Amino acid sequence: MGFRVKATRDNTVRFWFLAANVLLVVLLGCGTTRWTNTKRSATEQLLISDAMDRAVSRFDFRALAGKKVYLDATQITKVTDYHYLASVLRQHVLASGCLLKDKREDADYIVEVRAGAVGTDQHNVLIGIPANDLPSIAAIPGMPASIPEIALAKKTEQRAIAKIAVFAYNRRTGRPVWQSGSIPMKSNAKDLWVLGAGPFQQGSIYEGMNFAGEELKIPLIDTSKKRKDSGDIVSVTDEAYFTEPEEQIVETDDKQKESGDEPDALTTKDVKREKMRVRQADARNIPWPAESQPAAETNELLRLPDTGVKR
Repeated sequence: MGFRVKATRDNTVRFWFLAANVLLVVLLGCGTTRWTNTKRSATEQLLISDAMDRAVSRFDFRALAGKKVYLDATQITKVTDYHYLASVLRQHVLASGCLLKDKREDADYIVEVRAGAVGTDQHNVLIGIPANDLPSIAAIPGMPASIPEIALAKKTEQRAIAKIAVFAYNRRTGRPVWQSGSIPMKSNAKDLWVLGAGPFQQGSIYEGMNFAGEELKIPLIDTSKKRKDSGDIVSVTDEAYFTEPEEQIVETDDKQKESGDEPDALTTKDVKREKMRVRQADARNIPWPAESQPAAETNELLRLPDTGVKR
């Protein structure tokens, strides 16, 4: 009787052992992921675009606000990331209050852009023993032919520089109106390894300090750097909203249309529109262009209490 019980227990153990092995074989497997890289690294592209953003954001196009402008980008067609730079410039011209035209003949002013430098370079600093190949004379069978890198600390810095300048002139007369001057701007990315730990990443394309691609939060220390831009100039990297003003419509009566006489100076609707434009300009502290100055008739109507204009 005892022999039968023992045999039954052995069979049960063998059964469960076999079942576990079968289940393990079924569940075993492997997966692979295909990794690819672009021809240019993401860090390089971020550095160049960030340097372009910084350079363009410092241009002050307010002298051309309200004027018809054409952007001439023929001088930068061979520059790295030309399409991005041209788009950023068009965006900033519009954000500055200019009326951007697609055709040269439709504009009153031409804004020409040039680039003196758009590129990247890299610097490496190593504290330790760099990797070296042993001379073939001293080669010993069974010994390695090179010495690996032994670094106590290692730092790599890659930076991008964008030197961009623009100037504007009158299309009809060819006279200069405004020039920006050369504004070289830099963007950098730093990687640091200490005793093999790293990289600790910091730079203008990162927010604060990162460790191996993840944000590194240090208690009681704020490592983020806020970009210092002019408060009056709209940066191309900041969110902004713009109000599209209504076009001025001068109302005339049938007699004036038939006789061909000049219409009345301004109507009540025109005065309201002019007042809105004055408030918007005063709020942004933008100087009025000569051809967009509020009409003298508007100022007179605003000063007269008995004009019937509702304020």
